[in-house]
Amino acid sequence: MKHQTHSPTVRVFIALAPPDDAKRELERELAAAYAAYPRMRWNRIEDWHITLAFLGELPVAAVPRLRGPLAGLAAIRRPLRLALRGGGHFDERVLWTGIDGDLDGLHLLASEVRSLVTECGIPYEGRPLRPHLTLARSRRSDTASVTEAAAGLGAFSGRPWHTGRLHLVGSNIGRGPGPIHYRDIESWAFRGGNRAPGRETVVRST
Repeated sequence: MKHQTHSPTVRVFIALAPPDDAKRELERELAAAYAAYPRMRWNRIEDWHITLAFLGELPVAAVPRLRGPLAGLAAIRRPLRLALRGGGHFDERVLWTGIDGDLDGLHLLASEVRSLVTECGIPYEGRPLRPHLTLARSRRSDTASVTEAAAGLGAFSGRPWHTGRLHLVGSNIGRGPGPIHYRDIESWAFRGGNRAPGRETVVRST
């Protein structure tokens, strides 16, 4: 009887990431919540992201199929103007901040990303996009912390920023009760339009 081997897998998603100054702005806003709810499982600031498509566990050998199509998509798409705003929760377990700005463009980008995934021969049956950035998860015995922290973020309105890159992200560590850590498999700059990368001018709304 032939011995069967299993290909290694990696947990994969495609995402956007706020720039460092936008993340630091939110981190300052969360300072009181960090102190008040230390038992919540807070995501690391370097792992904050806006998921466009969660692909789940993929064979490592399948991942290279995504690189060329995603690079091509980023090359023809303009940066999106977004902002982090407010707070909320899923099922009193997951704390998030919301996304504001060019939401039509964000939904279009997510739709294009998901279409590319299926065209690459990778099955995808994701949920409709609910733009958000996950901040923390509650312990099973404590759901009040999430709802209280979400209420505390209600008035938060972050500065606008432009998306810089499209990220293909993987995780194969930390799959337990502790935080999950992510790493970029690869990322590509948005180069559509006339803006030179890194030279976008951000204008605060009035």
